[in-house]
Amino acid sequence: MTWQADVLTLFPAMFPGPLGESLAGKALAAGTWSLKATDIREFGLGAHRAVDDTPFGGGAGMVMRADVLDAAIASITGPQRPLIVLTPRGQPLTQKRVQKLAAGPGVILLCGRFEGIDQRVIEARNAEEISIGDYILSGGEIAALALLDAAIRLLPGVMGAAASADEESFSTPLLEYPHYTRPAAERGIIHAAVFSQAEFPYIRRFQRPDAGFQGCARQRFTERAGEYGGEEGQHIGAPAHGDTVVSAGGMMVTWPERKFTSGTAALVNGTSNAPGAISRLVPPP
Repeated sequence: MTWQADVLTLFPAMFPGPLGESLAGKALAAGTWSLKATDIREFGLGAHRAVDDTPFGGGAGMVMRADVLDAAIASITGPQRPLIVLTPRGQPLTQKRVQKLAAGPGVILLCGRFEGIDQRVIEARNAEEISIGDYILSGGEIAALALLDAAIRLLPGVMGAAASADEESFSTPLLEYPHYTRPAAERGIIHAAVFSQAEFPYIRRFQRPDAGFQGCARQRFTERAGEYGGEEGQHIGAPAHGDTVVSAGGMMVTWPERKFTSGTAALVNGTSNAPGAISRLVPPP
C-alpha cells in the first residue's frame, strides 16, 4: 500500500523539493509513497484569491482565514489520515511520533503563513499541532519537509538496511554511537580501534555504552566534573560504577564491565590521551 502525503500550502512549488532526491526520491518514483501539494490560494476569495485577513481585536500581521482553509482541507481525498498543522506552539516532533506516522496510511500537512491560522479550523478539524523546534520559520513548508523526510525513510524498503533505523539516535533512549572509517590516521590522529574481523563482536558490544555516554555527556558528566573541581573533558579521578570510560587504545567501555591493568579513568570527550587514562584493556578470558 502506498503511503500518501497531502500538503496544503501557499507554495506548492516547494514540493517535493529535496524529497525528490536520494532515497526519498527513488521511493517516490517507485510508488512507495505519493505526494500531492494543494495550493491553498485556489480556494481564496474574490478576484485576488484572498486567503488572509486582519486579526480580531487588532494586532500586527494577518491571519489565514478559517473558511478558506476549511475548503482546502475538504478537497483532500484518499484514506483517513492524521491532519497535522505545523506551528511553533505545537508538541515537539519526536521519533516515536514519526514511527507511528510511518506505520499508518499517510498524513495531511497544513502549512501556515503570516501570523498563523484561525484557531477555529484547528479545533473543528481536530488537527494535531506539531513543532520541529523552538524557533520561527517563514512558514510551515520547511517543517513539513522535515516531518516527511523523517517518516519516509522509515517506510519498508526505503533504507537498504532495516537495522540502520533500529540503531539510530532517538530510536532507543540512547543517542547513536560515533562512527569511524578509513583512513585510520587523519590529521596525525590514529584511531586505535582498527580491529580484525574476529574482534568485531567486541566492537558491537562496546558501541552501545558509548552511545549512552553521548546522551548524558552534556549533563551528567559535566556535573561530575564540577564535583571534582574540573572542567568538561578534563581528568576527574577514579570512575564510578556505570561510568563510561576510555582506554588508552581509544575504546569506550562501561566501568567495571571489563578489567583494566592500571591507571584511573578520564572523562571522555573524544580523546584518549588525557593524563591518567587507563593504560590497557584486558580482553576477557
